[in-house]
Amino acid sequence: MNLFDKLASNRTVLITSIVMGTFIIYPNINALFWHQQYDAEFLPVFFFRYCFFCVLIWMLLLVNIRKLSTLAFSKRLLKTLLLTIMAYGIYAFISLALMSKHVDCFTGILLFQFIVTCLLCTLTGYVYTMYNEQKNRELEIEQLKTENLQSRYNALSSQVNPHFFFNSLNSITALVREEKKTQTLEYIHKLSGVFRYILQSDKKGLVCLREELDFLEAFRYMFEVRYANKLSFSISVPEEKQDLLMIPVLSLLPVVENVVKHNVVDSDNTMEISIVLNDRNELIISNPIHEKLDISNCNGIGLSNLSERFTLLTAKKITIKREDGDFKVILPLITV
Repeated sequence: MNLFDKLASNRTVLITSIVMGTFIIYPNINALFWHQQYDAEFLPVFFFRYCFFCVLIWMLLLVNIRKLSTLAFSKRLLKTLLLTIMAYGIYAFISLALMSKHVDCFTGILLFQFIVTCLLCTLTGYVYTMYNEQKNRELEIEQLKTENLQSRYNALSSQVNPHFFFNSLNSITALVREEKKTQTLEYIHKLSGVFRYILQSDKKGLVCLREELDFLEAFRYMFEVRYANKLSFSISVPEEKQDLLMIPVLSLLPVVENVVKHNVVDSDNTMEISIVLNDRNELIISNPIHEKLDISNCNGIGLSNLSERFTLLTAKKITIKREDGDFKVILPLITV
């Protein structure tokens, strides 16, 4: 807990009042022990003054910390000064009425003590209010950042759905034209599972790796139907790690879509998409490169969005590279 947060507690205000009260009446403490002219009757006067200043400081601190929220130092000082003047009047009345033998309510030292008390309490309250204002602004900034990141994430995630949707409709159209009823029904069943997952993804940020792999199984069938025996998957992820690693939802879909989007997949150029988990808990998705001749319509928005989502949700960056005739996307996972 911060020093200023502690200051607001009742116990801390009380202790601060006692310490500040001792500081304020230090000249009287010095006189009490070193000047012989003070007789035993001065002790009640001394303790009265000490207790009075402790109570006054306690009251002024509470007012400045909890009641006054103004950032204008002059207004705060004026209100605290009015309370101090009222307190001085009470002190003078009690001194004149009950302790006439040791009346010192008009001395320069006492007036100076009241002024110092007023200034110290005002300054303490002002600094505390400034600190709270700064802390509130920082919290607001953090909240705005979080809301902005969430909005950006939702916008990026929503761009995944239309691209996949239209490709799926094209595949269903092809199956219907070929009158493959069984495959069409199975394809629709898988498609409903895929879209159920996509719709639910709006409420999710990170999911366990097993969920993404289960989702992969659904649209894996759809891609294999779409490309017949020309496209296949090879997945090697240990079972015991699938529930211990987290990944941004819908991370695998744009990577797989990117493979068929940028590469020729036909009888002469078969495609195997490999998904492997390495020792650093990174998911490596790789495929051989059979680059299309005409890639003018390929703007790379899928992987770009994926990279943005990884940065927003995990503060980590994906790695994209080409080596040995393969295209690789490396996704860093989060350990639970």
